[in-house]
Formats: sequence, structure tokens, C-alpha cells
Amino acid sequence: MKFQPLNKETILEAFRSRHATRSFDASRKIQEEDFDFILETGRLSPSSVGFEPWKFLVIQNQELRDQLREVSWGAQGQLQTASHFVIILAKTNLRYDSDYVINHLKTVKDMPDEVVEQASARYKVFQEKDLPMLDSERALFDWASKQTYIALANMMTGAALIGIDSCPIEGFQYAAVNKILADRGLLDDGEWQASVMVAFGYRLEDPKRPKTRKEIAEAVKWIR
Repeated sequence: MKFQPLNKETILEAFRSRHATRSFDASRKIQEEDFDFILETGRLSPSSVGFEPWKFLVIQNQELRDQLREVSWGAQGQLQTASHFVIILAKTNLRYDSDYVINHLKTVKDMPDEVVEQASARYKVFQEKDLPMLDSERALFDWASKQTYIALANMMTGAALIGIDSCPIEGFQYAAVNKILADRGLLDDGEWQASVMVAFGYRLEDPKRPKTRKEIAEAVKWIR
């Protein structure tokens, strides 16, 4: 089926109306099919060399939300009122030769063994020399975490296009959140860690002032 492009002004209007919603209308819940759509925009997102180093935890359990709220200063209103609350996890130890990567190349990307070997050699050079990260677990995790922000942006944009509000959240105590999730067995013994949070729902009220952004001339420089 040939894709029919959307109207550009409709897309831009969704970007203009989207804002970081601090408090949602707790009485309004997102329809299941609409939230499935939002999750699918995350799943279909691109990632560096296609490793898809993300997992989406949809936190609907109120007890867990209350526990997270104690260590998430940037999500005080959202954890109480959002229809759906997601923690996006990033893969730890995303080395070119890790079990996760090799399995992903074979089972998800459906590469035969000889192609996996060739690809791994190329990714080794990338991780050793092009964007050096193999000497630091933090650098490896930060690289994986950067990919999750692509999925995050696509999910928020997809939500805006169907009239659903959202708010990205970095304001939390990372070690404390990871401990809470680990205690519940949600991090697979350290295979994953929290990267970013995002809340979805319907705004309780419109923002008090219009959206402000740099002018295009300040944000863009053409090199001809």
C-alpha cells in the first residue's frame, strides 16, 4: 500500500499545540487502541545501527506510581494524573559482541552467521575508534540512552497527531528509580536501566502563554 503523505499544516499545528503537560485530566483515559498506536510509533523508531536498545515499561500500578513519585521531582503532577505513564529503559553493555547484539542481529534482523560476523567487525571499529565507548560502561549506556530519545520523540509526536498530550521527564533520582524497578524484577538483573520517563493523557487546561522558540534563522545555518 502506497503511503499518502499527511497535510504539512496539520502536522505543524500538532507541533505548535503540543506542550509539556504538567497536570492531566485524571478522569479521562486514553483508549487502548490509541495507546497501542503510540507504543507502535516507539517500536518502529530508528536506532543507531538498528540495535533497538529500548524497552517500554507502562506503569499503571498506582502503588508503584506512588513509590516512584517520592524520587521523581519532575513528575509530581504527572504520576498522579496521567492516563498512561512510561519509563523507557536503555540497554546496558551494548557492546558489538554482547549476547544481546548477536542475538538481535540473528533473530530480529535475520542475518546469516557470516553476515553477523562481518557486521560485528564493522561495529567493533565504530565502538573502538569512530565513537570510542568500549572503555566506559557509562559511555556505552549513554550511547544506548541517546537512541531511546528517538523513540521518545516519535511517541510524543504520534500522540500529538491524534490529539493526546504528553510530557517528557528527566527530573528523577536515577539510582533510586533503578533500585525501585530492580526490586520488582523489572531490570533483568541489570540488563536495563532507566533512561527517561514520559507521561500521556489529556491536558487539564491550556498553557498560560503561547509556545516560544528561537527564530528559524537562529536555529539553522545553511552551508552551500
